[in-house]
Amino acid sequence: MKITGLKAFHCNGSRYPWVFIKIETDAGITGIGQASSGPGSAMVAAAASRLGGWLTGEDPSRIEYLWNKLFTGFSSLGNRGFASALISAVDIALWDIRGKQLGLPVYELLGGRFRDRLILYANGWFQDCETPDDFARNAKAEVKKGHTAMKLDPFMRFIDRSEPRQHAGGMTPAAEAKGAAIVEAIRDAVGPDVEILIDAHGMYDVPTAVRLARRLEPCNIGWFEEPVPPENYDALRLVREQIATPICVGERLISRYDFRPILDHQLANYLMPDIIRTGGISEMKKIATMAEAYYVPVSPHDATGPITMIAGAQVMMTVPNFYRLEIAYSELPLYNEALTPPLDVHDGYFHVSNRPGLGHELSEEYLTKQAVPF
Repeated sequence: MKITGLKAFHCNGSRYPWVFIKIETDAGITGIGQASSGPGSAMVAAAASRLGGWLTGEDPSRIEYLWNKLFTGFSSLGNRGFASALISAVDIALWDIRGKQLGLPVYELLGGRFRDRLILYANGWFQDCETPDDFARNAKAEVKKGHTAMKLDPFMRFIDRSEPRQHAGGMTPAAEAKGAAIVEAIRDAVGPDVEILIDAHGMYDVPTAVRLARRLEPCNIGWFEEPVPPENYDALRLVREQIATPICVGERLISRYDFRPILDHQLANYLMPDIIRTGGISEMKKIATMAEAYYVPVSPHDATGPITMIAGAQVMMTVPNFYRLEIAYSELPLYNEALTPPLDVHDGYFHVSNRPGLGHELSEEYLTKQAVPF
């Protein structure tokens, strides 16, 4: 079997456009992948559409070889960020093809099922919330649906955007108090047995991150996610040394090479690689295996699109040190519009498809209806 071409699709997403690819073969088997969900998606789509020249004529079963061919090929210009998104999409699509060729779901090719279903943590459950009482009400509703963990960023809405903000900034005492009041209301509503995960979105300088984490300590936070921007490991160390709350990082780290110092220097309690940023299925499996040796749990960042979620889930089915799978309920309706069949989500769990490959296809109706020029 040989690769005969690659098509790129630029479609309306939930917050940003989504970039998908479809790799075609001379056996009539196709594989799907996702390259991007964010600003600059049109440029990613344009670049993805040119990848066929690198892949045509190659054997799609040589997944490790093709990953390294692309990673090395981009090295002179930088094989992280923009390039790693393209590599991720290709890698996911190649695993999809391989699974279909063999008639097996991807997780069977990665070592087989470690578990039968994936426990979720809820994100995107607070879209209509304004007051602490609103957040408390919605949080209780998520618990009734079967969730035992939920995530939010209680502070971002209170950041003053009328003035220029530096890459790692601070926060006013009034804004800090408003955000903390939301978390306190949620804790009071859900009780002590539900995990509350806090996302800081890598927005803060060291003293602000430390102050916010300490402010939330009485609420028994499950993790403080990306307290500082991802570029400076020493800044992360400073935060880690000054707070008691567990830290989670990784959604903007690229490949096993970026995760190595996090593990070597014990800078985080949880890792959350994003499969369409870090290098695809191949790389997420390697990162999880590295983390397993340090007894660090892995919880994929799954808030960036439908193929992100299904590809990450395939890997997590095989990972002993899996923690939870993220689901953005605010985006789930569009995920299910983009995929066929829809995702099987209920009772706080994601039930991963046992169909060959990724177990889902991109809906042709969605690709036509939601197409955006690039």
